[in-house]
Amino acid sequence: MQGILYEEQSLFVFLFVTLILGGAGAWMTGRACARTWKPLRPLLVYLLILSFGVRFIHFSLFGGTLLSLHFWLVDLVVLLVIGITAYRYTLANQMVWQYYWLYERTGAFSWRTKQGFPAGSAKVEL
Repeated sequence: MQGILYEEQSLFVFLFVTLILGGAGAWMTGRACARTWKPLRPLLVYLLILSFGVRFIHFSLFGGTLLSLHFWLVDLVVLLVIGITAYRYTLANQMVWQYYWLYERTGAFSWRTKQGFPAGSAKVEL
């Protein structure tokens, strides 16, 4: 697995920098975009910028390769998964909480129009 997901001597460095530090930043970024009703596109730009910061931390503190396309893509994919998960989770909570009379939760990341409302009357474009 070393060499595919991480380049450091220890898995702990990858877990700490990418998953804990970067993942916390990605979660908060996704949450902030959802809470301010931003669409998904700005979140993707913010996570792209965050991935450069995570790669720089690997380089500056732990001697990783700065300009490695492979390891940057690994960091980016991990941050995208965490950030988009936080975005959808927060948006689902927000829709159900703020519009409780109109929507009901159908899962951790989804909602639907409550029974009794016409199907097209409460359509939200994301």
